[in-house]
Amino acid sequence: MLLKQRVAIVTGGGRGIGRAIALKFAAEGAAVVVVARTEEQVSKVAAEMRETGGEAAAVAADVSREEDCEKIVRSAREAFGAIHILVNNAAILGPVLPVEKVALREWDEVMAINLRGPFLLSRLVLPGMYKRGSGAIVNIVSIAAKAAFQLNSAYAASKAGLIGLTHTLAAEGARKGVRVNAISPGPVPETKMSQELGTKLAEYLQTDSEKVFAQVLKGILQGRPQTAEEIASAALFLVSDQASAITGQTLNVDGGMAFY
Repeated sequence: MLLKQRVAIVTGGGRGIGRAIALKFAAEGAAVVVVARTEEQVSKVAAEMRETGGEAAAVAADVSREEDCEKIVRSAREAFGAIHILVNNAAILGPVLPVEKVALREWDEVMAINLRGPFLLSRLVLPGMYKRGSGAIVNIVSIAAKAAFQLNSAYAASKAGLIGLTHTLAAEGARKGVRVNAISPGPVPETKMSQELGTKLAEYLQTDSEKVFAQVLKGILQGRPQTAEEIASAALFLVSDQASAITGQTLNVDGGMAFY
């Protein structure tokens, strides 16, 4: 097992990509602390892991709140001891509007969850990782941070900022045994966020979501979207010892949409 005797925190783990990552980590031997704002969701995912013999804890929390991030880390340590892995996956889409129509409140909410949350959690787990001399952080970003799409200013900016944070954390942690990388997925239609984006784009552009989706597929070399399982496999690789020489990178798992 690739993650035997490791403890992992996975935010946004109640559904979609986060759930897939949590389940894959547990299957590879990790004790997983699954985090989301909805208690019912995280409890269900934790129960799934326990049913297959995995170790899991569920924490309902909002990563944009400093006190909630402290609760997440405290709960993980109380349940399993040291924290070896952090996956910052929790995110919201935010407004699908031109910049001039985005409210400041909407902008701030996206930044708080998508960028401040990873900062807060990383800040909390790093001292323990440094003291131990090992650890891995993976930040889930997006093709939106790399390509020019309209109507997603707050989301794209937050994910581009998260790539920047990834670089800084990698630079600071590299000589202390901590690796920090990011994964940039393309469209994952099984997720609520992708479905919400498709609906909102169709409404704004006065077309139907199938046409929007077909247009997106034209920009993918493989001609198909990605799956949550594919993203989870990439996350498993990056946090495992198989990626021991990889840090400060953003791995595109997008079927061929971006090339840097």
